[in-house]
Amino acid sequence: MIYLLLAIEFFKIGIFSFGGGYATIPFLYHIADTMGWYTSHELTQMIAVASITPGPVGLNIATYAGIKTAGIMGAALATASEVLPSLILVIVASKILKKYSNSKYTKAVITTLKPVCCGLLSAVFIKLAIISINSLANTILLIILILLSIRLKKSPLFYITLSAIFGIITVLL
Repeated sequence: MIYLLLAIEFFKIGIFSFGGGYATIPFLYHIADTMGWYTSHELTQMIAVASITPGPVGLNIATYAGIKTAGIMGAALATASEVLPSLILVIVASKILKKYSNSKYTKAVITTLKPVCCGLLSAVFIKLAIISINSLANTILLIILILLSIRLKKSPLFYITLSAIFGIITVLL
């Protein structure tokens, strides 16, 4: 039964998380709250690890959540279930977009998806900030990283690396 639930939940994530791996995070929090397969704190750690490991963040998290929930088979099932909707959608969408690429309706749908993705990512940011800001040092780090990202406009990997270094230093001290 756990395999069926994993397949259904991660298939739903694959269908509804438009905008990349970070767009899966609100759905993953929902799973944490409703299914109890992992805690919100564990999800925050999964996000951190998935962000610095090679590969798509959403798939890394699906794999980790699957292995934590139901072992190797769970990891394979969660990952495949999350990828399957995208595979189907890309095949179908490429055929449709090729045929209707100049349509005003196609352009309207694509234009509408951009603010929706921004809203989802903003919600994720707020939730992650609330969970992660549990000390003065973390609050200062967040403010510094926001200011640096506005000023320097570097790759997110740069800021993730800075955060990892800061985390290692704080653990060692």
